[in-house]
Amino acid sequence: MTTSLDSSTQKTAPSWTSLPWRTRVSLSVLSKITDAARRADGTVNRRLMNILDFKSSATPAAPVRGVTSSDVTVDPARKLWFRLFVPQSTLSTPSDLPVIVFFHGGGFTFLSPASFAYNAVCRKFARKFPAVVVSVNYRLCPEHRYPSPYDDGFDVLTFLDQNDDVLPKNADRSRIFLAGDSAGANVAHHVAVRAAREKDRMRVVKPVGLISIQPFFGGEERVESEIRLRGAPLVSVGRTDWLWKVFLPDGSNRDHEAANVSGPNAVDISGLEYPNTIVFTGGLDPLLDRQRRYYQWLKKSGKEAKLIEYPNMVHAFYVFPELPESNQLINQVKDFIASV
Repeated sequence: MTTSLDSSTQKTAPSWTSLPWRTRVSLSVLSKITDAARRADGTVNRRLMNILDFKSSATPAAPVRGVTSSDVTVDPARKLWFRLFVPQSTLSTPSDLPVIVFFHGGGFTFLSPASFAYNAVCRKFARKFPAVVVSVNYRLCPEHRYPSPYDDGFDVLTFLDQNDDVLPKNADRSRIFLAGDSAGANVAHHVAVRAAREKDRMRVVKPVGLISIQPFFGGEERVESEIRLRGAPLVSVGRTDWLWKVFLPDGSNRDHEAANVSGPNAVDISGLEYPNTIVFTGGLDPLLDRQRRYYQWLKKSGKEAKLIEYPNMVHAFYVFPELPESNQLINQVKDFIASV
């Protein structure tokens, strides 16, 4: 079940324990892994994460479910690269494909394009939409704090603009869709703002759409959904407070423009060519009210935006293929891409 656009605030929500057992186990394990890797001194146990973050290799020579993947280096000095997913069935067709520039979630701190779940979901995007998908390996905090992911994301756009032979010939670089989930959706937003400000630097690349899946935003004020869903998996208040502390500049609080994009320090985007946006939320996500504020702020800023809500879904639900809502979201993204 989904609701869209001007849905009223839910007073109650079912528990995430009503989800299928497989999903509940996965959420519990993921929460425990990230909890174990986070240290009280603001550092991360990378050795532990490297062991427990199961990764998939690129498949440049052998398509998997009709999609090849390859890793492309942008800047070896900062280990900036992306995984490129290309649907093979479309290579011989004359029609151009949109390009999805995707930023993975993980609180700016965990995971990569090679992580099993993100490798699988980007492959599905490429096949289902269809589209050429560029999944960005941006630098992680706390080793690389704000604004490193935003710089990396914009530099990938610049790289795609300046290099004509990186993407397949039927990739339409004038139809770029920035996309991401959780912290990746936060990155997508800030990259969209910078791309709009510096559009004159681009020869070909043009972001025309933004796919924001349960974006990770924050603020000093505790919103109702954070209080009501305080013990939720993955993005409980204790976890998100830690993530913001190790990401934001020293001396900043959660009302920094990177976190509270619609708050007291919000950037004025009313005069920018900000891309058409679709925002997805889940009713069991503590970030729900912040995501709704983001959507409302986009509308007040005069931007084209659509909100689709899944009242019974948790944070990151779409990466769990056993949930029918996962495929439903992908179909809605496909419709959005076709409409822009």
